Amino acid sequence: MARLIPREHWAAFLVTPETILRWHRALVRRRWTYPHRRPGRPPPPEETVELIMRLSKENPRWGHLRIAGELKKLGVTVSKGSVANVLRRHGLTPAPRRAGPSWAEFLRAQAKGLLATEFFTVDTVLLRRYYVLFVIEVERRVVHLLGVTANPDNPWVTPVVRTFATELEEAGRRLRFLVRDGDAKFTSSFDTVFASIGNEAIKTPVRSPRANAFAERWVSTLRDDCLDHLLIFRRRHLEAVVTEYLHHYNRSRPHRGLELEPPEPATAGENTGTGTIRRRDVLGGLIHEYELAA
Repeated sequence: MARLIPREHWAAFLVTPETILRWHRALVRRRWTYPHRRPGRPPPPEETVELIMRLSKENPRWGHLRIAGELKKLGVTVSKGSVANVLRRHGLTPAPRRAGPSWAEFLRAQAKGLLATEFFTVDTVLLRRYYVLFVIEVERRVVHLLGVTANPDNPWVTPVVRTFATELEEAGRRLRFLVRDGDAKFTSSFDTVFASIGNEAIKTPVRSPRANAFAERWVSTLRDDCLDHLLIFRRRHLEAVVTEYLHHYNRSRPHRGLELEPPEPATAGENTGTGTIRRRDVLGGLIHEYELAA
């Protein structure tokens, strides 16, 4: 092109000599670049990495060698060093520093002997305020209504708590701890009654509702499903509404923390999944339950 075009017109070229040289250097690099493999063993397959991560997270006290041994039982051959490399790449420290349950894991482990209790308030149509006292069994999320009153004083609290404690004792239920807040309505006699059946009261810190999360969450569920959609007229009306909802909650409502089973699943025959589906209305049709017709 330089021979065909006079020198004074070389400025018409679309590229500079430096650009041409850069293109040539890039062409040479591509021509003489061979596949490069990092030294050492290749990384394990993605499926093995996912399995290593699962075992390490579900078993925080397992070391690298233990995980490698469990993988061998599953037909996956991987070295202790490879396990360590995978965990290091994902920011997981060795087993002794991974050990130690989270709050959720700790509560699940303790749930079998754990109760939680709480008061919550409901205002009627005429703005009369009532207090509802309930207890929830943390392991299965079964809720018990202890009572409804406008005056939650010691003469009212003590008898209803004693009745519930007697029912637990007669049923042979051994529950170790009762979680509650520092509300003044929980009098000394309240703790004394539960202590008589071997249950120790644990007070949550001030202004820490998450410390009593199971009870607080149930109150939120009750309001979302029921109380926010009804007008309450008097104490007996409120007691009837909460009692009917409790029957639905304990026997029929699927619970996310129980693999979508209700807290107290009804014993029934084998469900084939076929047949007529029957609907049952709860609280005047506010809630619907569905079951296969017999």
